[in-house]
Amino acid sequence: SDHMENICGYLMKYTNLVTGWQYRYFVLNNDAGLLEYFVNEQSRFLKPRGTLQLAGAVISPSDEDSHTFTVNAASGEQYKLRATDAKERQHWVSRLQICTQHHTEAIGKNNPPLKSRSFSLASQGSANSPGVQRRPSQNAVSFFNVGHHRLPTGKRVPIMQPDHLVDVREMMSQAEGQQRDLIRSIECLPASGHLTSLDQDLLMLKATSMATMNCLNDCFHILQLQHASQQKGSLPAGTTISWLEPKISLANHFKNGAAQNFPAEINKPASVREEQSIAEPCQLTREPEEINPDEELEDICDDKEDDLGAVEEQRSVILHLLSQLKLGMDLTRVVLPTFILEKRSLLEMYADFMSHPDLFVAITNGSNPEERMIRFVEYYLTSFHEGRKGAIAKKPYNPIIGETFHCSWRMPKSNVATDAGTNSSAHSPSEQVTLPKDPEGRAEPDYYTVKFVAEQVSHHPPVSGFYAECVERNMCVNAHVWTKSKFLGMSIGVTMVGEGVLHLLEHGEEYTFSLPCAYARSILTVPWVELGGKVNINCAKTGYSASINFHTKPFYGGKLHRVTGEVKQNMTNTVVCRVQGEWNSVLEFTYSNGETKYVDLTKLSVTRKRVRPLEKQGPFESRRLWQHVTESLRDGDIDKATEHKRALEERQRNEERLRAETETPWCTKYFLKDGDGWVYHKPLWKTVSAAQTQQTDSN
Repeated sequence: SDHMENICGYLMKYTNLVTGWQYRYFVLNNDAGLLEYFVNEQSRFLKPRGTLQLAGAVISPSDEDSHTFTVNAASGEQYKLRATDAKERQHWVSRLQICTQHHTEAIGKNNPPLKSRSFSLASQGSANSPGVQRRPSQNAVSFFNVGHHRLPTGKRVPIMQPDHLVDVREMMSQAEGQQRDLIRSIECLPASGHLTSLDQDLLMLKATSMATMNCLNDCFHILQLQHASQQKGSLPAGTTISWLEPKISLANHFKNGAAQNFPAEINKPASVREEQSIAEPCQLTREPEEINPDEELEDICDDKEDDLGAVEEQRSVILHLLSQLKLGMDLTRVVLPTFILEKRSLLEMYADFMSHPDLFVAITNGSNPEERMIRFVEYYLTSFHEGRKGAIAKKPYNPIIGETFHCSWRMPKSNVATDAGTNSSAHSPSEQVTLPKDPEGRAEPDYYTVKFVAEQVSHHPPVSGFYAECVERNMCVNAHVWTKSKFLGMSIGVTMVGEGVLHLLEHGEEYTFSLPCAYARSILTVPWVELGGKVNINCAKTGYSASINFHTKPFYGGKLHRVTGEVKQNMTNTVVCRVQGEWNSVLEFTYSNGETKYVDLTKLSVTRKRVRPLEKQGPFESRRLWQHVTESLRDGDIDKATEHKRALEERQRNEERLRAETETPWCTKYFLKDGDGWVYHKPLWKTVSAAQTQQTDSN
């Protein structure tokens, strides 16, 4: 309470699509637990334009930018607000949270809350909208005893009587019957004509009504548990309250409400039975396998994801899926429909970020630390464009635990940029490390080779490790990524938690970096990918760092895919390079000497990766593992692709269950746990260190 203070000031408030953002004067009334706003400061002594009761509210800083935050009241109303800067946002958020906690606890003393609530009360609508009319006894606010005035001191709120719950259950039963009648009426409409069962508005109505009933059932369940706790005095030890599971299995996909019946086990194709019967991965050889790059062939697959047909045809499935999800819901364990999948694994997508290996190898050719940092930033920003396959946002396959992916790239040495007057042999003898010579004495190739390996090292949470190296240039990169996906309404957000480290062994430098968040926008129309968030690149040895901002598109105006950044020397705080542009189009680099360089990503040459043929791949290598799903998607057979995908997922669940029952830990193949991260089992820095030791001993 020492930190509770009445604050006021101007904030921008998002009103609607027509009006947009408007400046309004806000007042936080700590005594009453209210957030009020007025047209301007002069009108603050008049009746407020709007009021939110903060008891039971949720105050959430937005991840869109550093200025925006939302206030979600228990009544369902929401204010989306924007401060002038991050500092002002933090001031408002902290004061609002303190006030909210104080008044929520005050109500809790009169109406003991549940011990655990893992839900959030947030809505786009308002209880005061013209289309919503309720009797006072039906108002959801009254159930939670949250009003627009402070509770009288010393008065205890009456406990809800059992007959009240019976009345609510009866009303809900009537609503469920009406909802079923509505669904039945829509599905009985003809498939063609003026008004069809596939009408987009009717499909949206089906999805919305289903989501509403699920939400009401969850709320009723919570009220029942709350009433039981009031009768008994407390909840049983260990009890937790959370949202109920979706009433309809997310694994079942629907076409206009009709479930698809898959063939029985006896009728399953041999490929599906094979997928289900592959031996337990830990029983297969888990010894690291040395991949010979000479066995790899240039990849001829070119699966661009520009086909909208499947998305358009399966609109009803998407609407049904959305009806089962809640804002902020973790999608890690949600089975998504097959038709939204890319024809590649997430592990292969990480490899596709290396499609400009010439820029990667050129990093170490920089003549000084400043140039090497700038070259790394250039490579980093050019990697995301080719990592996407086409303009349509689709999801790669979720890798199976133990799944691996191997590939390599070859590029002529003449294609790799060198610094003026600097080449690969121009370094001092002290910088050079002699690796073991080819035992067959073959001539040195005129190309560089970059080798890549990725492995799914964990299933829950889903963590991938990947590693790439160029032995000839004494450089390698090691990274681990935990993908956390959440449902955000009409978009899906994916946070890439983890860290990568680039090692330039020739210079003794390490560059740590992170990855931006990714968003699949407009998932009901034409889904597209947007990157967002701030990433940092640091080199502790040289003191150079880079700060890069991936900007999400604002509500009005602004460009898509915009990125800005700067490279600076931390010791002097001097900016040596600035970059701006679009991460999938043209980037502009401006150097401290006034020179400007433009990089057109659409014209950069792409080096095709080299992959072993399927027949030479192991059973848990990505392309062989997912080959039947990929072939079915190419053929447009969604049902068959779903069947193969389900077989793989079911096998993974069975294996996980068996390991839990036998208390058998999972053993990785290529990556080892190192603190909170994962490191390749035989990284180049260990090989070089061993070679240096051997060289010293021989001298």
